[in-house]
Amino acid sequence: MRIGVDTGGTFTDFVILREDGTLESFKLRSNPAAPHDVILAGLRRIAASDAAEVIHGSTVATNALLERKGARTAFVTTTGFEDLLEIGRQHRARLYDLAPGPRPLLIPRRLCFGVHERILPDGAVETSPSRDELIELKRRLERAGAESVAICCLHSYRNAAHEQRIARTLGHGFFLSVSSEVSPEFREFERASTTALNAYVGPLMSRYLRALERRARTQLWIMQSNGGLLTAKEAGQQAVRTILSGPAGGVRGAAGAARASGFTRIIGFDMGGTSTDVSLCDGAPRETVEAALGGFPIRVPMLEIHTVGAGGGSIARVDAGGLLRVGPESAGADPGPACYGRALLPTVTDAHVALGRISATQLAGGTVPIDPDRSRRAIASIARALGLSLEEAASGILRVANAAMTRAIRVVSVERGVDPRGFVLAAFGGCGGLHACELASALGIDTVLVPGFAGALSALGMLMADRVRDFSASALQAADIEAVFRRLEKRALAGSPDARIERSADMRYRGQSYELTVAWNPGNPETVFHEAHRQRYGYANPARPVEIVQARVRAVTPAVPPELRAPSAGAGRGIERRKVYVEDRWREIPVLPRGSVSPRWADGPALILDAGSTTLVPPQWRFRRDRAGAIVINWKR
Repeated sequence: MRIGVDTGGTFTDFVILREDGTLESFKLRSNPAAPHDVILAGLRRIAASDAAEVIHGSTVATNALLERKGARTAFVTTTGFEDLLEIGRQHRARLYDLAPGPRPLLIPRRLCFGVHERILPDGAVETSPSRDELIELKRRLERAGAESVAICCLHSYRNAAHEQRIARTLGHGFFLSVSSEVSPEFREFERASTTALNAYVGPLMSRYLRALERRARTQLWIMQSNGGLLTAKEAGQQAVRTILSGPAGGVRGAAGAARASGFTRIIGFDMGGTSTDVSLCDGAPRETVEAALGGFPIRVPMLEIHTVGAGGGSIARVDAGGLLRVGPESAGADPGPACYGRALLPTVTDAHVALGRISATQLAGGTVPIDPDRSRRAIASIARALGLSLEEAASGILRVANAAMTRAIRVVSVERGVDPRGFVLAAFGGCGGLHACELASALGIDTVLVPGFAGALSALGMLMADRVRDFSASALQAADIEAVFRRLEKRALAGSPDARIERSADMRYRGQSYELTVAWNPGNPETVFHEAHRQRYGYANPARPVEIVQARVRAVTPAVPPELRAPSAGAGRGIERRKVYVEDRWREIPVLPRGSVSPRWADGPALILDAGSTTLVPPQWRFRRDRAGAIVINWKR
């Protein structure tokens, strides 16, 4: 048995792959204060044995960073660079702000320590740290009460000897995050920031995973931000690689489900309870090594995912200027939307309830009872403030949320030089199917795909993920790039002898400040780079010299993905009819369980229900169920 578990802000999703190949799914309400309790409750419900494998998408590292609840961390660097994290780059996040505030800091200046050492850009040692200084450094860290230490010396990506010596001297009294192990890449600020983030969230992640593995008594794998799996021990040591753990599962799930339905060019649209994640997959999901979270740069391989604060729990309000706003604040799992019965916060979910799109027994397969009257009361407060009818206010909330999500999709498509009209919109998450067709219309997309298990696709994607380990090394001054790749491959195969090896490289035109990561072509790597540059920036210059900045090797141990297939015909409840507000008027439309959707085309409008999500098919669209169990929706031209 293999079990995918995705801990979201509102629900925790479970997808179970039985030994006979069948798939099952259910949801439990999340508990941000104790996420492991919800996971253990789900495993008890499944009756998982110690032979089961659990693949977990964790938000522990992300939440610790965003809520500033990480470990007390110290920063150790080369003398003279103690202010590195505070100075950062000269980039201005708000270009026209004449009096910008100070950079956010995870590690205060009093916990930044210098060591008299210096390694030159070519890796040569100019000054070695003394043993007495390192012993005194350990005493100072103990007196400062540091639990975790980030070690980042100048040019350690070329020669890690001094970092390793500092780490050996500090011993086992601290959680140690060493830049030459976490992110062995040039650009000292980004490397230091990544190392500091890992040190800040690592102790919490490590304790959480050890406790969960011990109490669950199963083999535990953790989803990485790059879409692959790590062991729980590896994830505890390199927690920064799990920052986008849950969303990465959604990208893998969307790509795998779309492939089973015959599509390879998709835009993933994951609308959950707290946020919306969008991604682009043109044959394979796009990746990046340059990202930021909470204002802090992160330089490790990860899937390219853009997140906005628009989800089912996003709170609607009228601002001081009389304008309707939706999000980024979310009602989360507690107290949740007004329909949960704990508060009267008007949310996107409440707007759908007020418009008849979500019934009293529909949410999470009926396991979460909702109160439609509370939703209408909550939306009525917005309607009174704006002088609108209840239906107009609810529709306005949805239009504002749609505008934010449309902008997010443009970020990963139009702003990357990609026309979204050539892609299929793959919608998932609890609310994705309710918004998908309206977003597709705004973007000129004529096909929407709502995969099976859409409400828990991130958890399903974790069952599709391979084990992945990434290695990198500087190649700026390498005389023999092939030798650099061979050294990396030797390290990769030492831990994964049966793995498939994939090479890539960060390349740029000489004189450029930033690079593009491209698949390695040993015969003519420049050609691949020129084409990638043309696609991203609209031009290429084959006459200009190209340099290789970073060599990358990935070790992939493939998993056997579950087979996606449609349920037997006629499964589920019969067709009913419901009054639903669609396109500015109330209509009586059919409501179908997913298992009752025919393989033949049918015309909208319609509501399609399954255990974890709802799909709205507007009047100008048609729909059918395909061989993989997905709902395919086409715009009727």
